Order: sequence, then C-alpha cells, then structure tokens
Amino acid sequence: MYYGEIKKCDIANGEGVRVSLFVSGCTHHCPGCFNEDTWDFCYGKAFTQETEEELLNALEPGYINGLSLLGGEPFEPQNQRVLVPFLRKVKERYPKKDIWCYSGYLFDRELLSGSRARCEVTDEMLSMLDVLVDGRFVENLKDITLVFRGSSNQRLIDVRKSLQEGSVVLWESKIKRGIS
Repeated sequence: MYYGEIKKCDIANGEGVRVSLFVSGCTHHCPGCFNEDTWDFCYGKAFTQETEEELLNALEPGYINGLSLLGGEPFEPQNQRVLVPFLRKVKERYPKKDIWCYSGYLFDRELLSGSRARCEVTDEMLSMLDVLVDGRFVENLKDITLVFRGSSNQRLIDVRKSLQEGSVVLWESKIKRGIS
C-alpha cells in the first residue's frame, strides 16, 4: 500500500485533534474529488514499518483524539489488507483513541453485504472503527457548511452502535451531547 500524506495535527477530518493518513488507491473517481492524486494506487510513498511507527508515535500525545483514515479509498481490498494489522496495533496501544474512516462505499449496502469492497478482512476493519463517513462525494451536493463531510449524501455513522443494532445509527458529536 502507498499513502499520499500524513497530517499529525488535523482538526478537519474528525472530532478533536487527529492524526490523519491519506491512503493511495481509489476506483470511485468521483468528479470534483479534492484528492485526485490519490486515485493512483502507487501515488506517494510506500507504507512501511517505519510509517507505522511514525503514526503510532504521532498518536501518543494526550491531546490527540484519534486516527482518521482517508484517501484514496481505505476500503479498497488491497488497502484493507494492510490497514487491518496496523489498526490492531493502534487499538492495542491506544484503546481509548477513536478511529474514523472516510469511504465512498456505503456501509449497509456495500461494506456489510456483497460488493467489490468486501474481502476477508472487511468485517474486522469495520469492528475497529468508531465513525465511518460513507458515500461517494457528489459535486452537485457539495456543501461547505457540513461538518466532517463534503456532500449532503454522505453519512456520519456510529459503526459500533450500527453493528450492535443491525441497522445504521448516525453518529452524534460528543460536544453536542455535552461529553468532553
């Protein structure tokens, strides 16, 4: 797997201060995509053991809320196969930090049921996520006033609650709920 960028102090791609990994490779090719370079599966740098350590170290400070995975497309099967062992390490070392993921694939229609995104590690990857922002970016639904998403068709899904309940449960901000 390759990645295009690492942001070690990101406040745009999930709640709080985050470490964000922009993986390479995406077959959606959404018109108006903000990160077209990452469509190429070989764009950027190789994701290595050193990259993992860099990310794990960046997650250490107490002010970092968690990790965000973007792209490209984290749920392309070849990316999932690399991300799952890394996410295990994140969860082991930082069990209280949350993991967000941005995907053009729909949670209930493509990631949970038969689609080209599903592979032998999809269920495990989903089980390690806290929030999934799902749905392709749709240029004519672009809305810069939306929080943590680019177009109004995209959903912020509470993955853990959704998996428990067997239906989509939308995520609710801790700030909105009065939890710090």
